[in-house]
Amino acid sequence: MKTFEIEIKETLSKIIEIQANSIEDAIKKATLLYNNEEIILSSDDYLDTEIESFTTSN
Repeated sequence: MKTFEIEIKETLSKIIEIQANSIEDAIKKATLLYNNEEIILSSDDYLDTEIESFTTSN
């Protein structure tokens, strides 16, 4: 019997509203909030699962 490496990826997604002067500023604010754990994604934000073979490039 062989051994295979299988990768399992789950995607979480949340839409939030940010007030800002530009889209770039809104993304920066959202990034800061996320990095400071003021925006937390949970299993309620589940979007998708992918399961596929895992390969590394050498």
